Amino acid sequence: MKFKVFKFKNVKSTNNTAIAIIKKKNIHNGMILSEKQSGGKGQYGKKWISLNGNLFLSFFFRINNLNISLRKLTKLNCLLVKKILSYYYKSKIIYKRPNDLLINKKKICGILQETISKSDEKYLIIGIGINLIKNPNIKNYPTTNLYDLTKKKISKKKIEKKLKEIFEIELTKFIKFKRKIS
Repeated sequence: MKFKVFKFKNVKSTNNTAIAIIKKKNIHNGMILSEKQSGGKGQYGKKWISLNGNLFLSFFFRINNLNISLRKLTKLNCLLVKKILSYYYKSKIIYKRPNDLLINKKKICGILQETISKSDEKYLIIGIGINLIKNPNIKNYPTTNLYDLTKKKISKKKIEKKLKEIFEIELTKFIKFKRKIS
């Protein structure tokens, strides 16, 4: 599976942009990147606070031919992002169900999955927000960022590239190929 990359300066939300592309174009796999987002989405209708310099992206792809449940796919997505973060931060990173990654009991990453249908096709959108250089102050919910933890500036472009590569490789393993009968 290969993801077509769409880059934007500013969007309301990378997930909403993915939904618009799915509905308007004939593209089945994509990766939305944005420098800024003004209305990031969180779980249960909450808002994802999108501070400048952090990472905001979404993947989308058809799920009709996947041989993995959405529940297992949710965990897989978190584990793939965790693997990328572990290149930069060597201590323990915790997966907190359903879709958060924590370091030292503080949220560093949120992942939001949404499904939509277009004609007879179902699509999954995976929104990923990672606090790279700043973290929001949220009452009763501690957060952190990669810069404060590592004291190193991490290249957003490198993380985007690594995420694209690992998602392409790992998701391809779960595609069922329909065989032609001759």
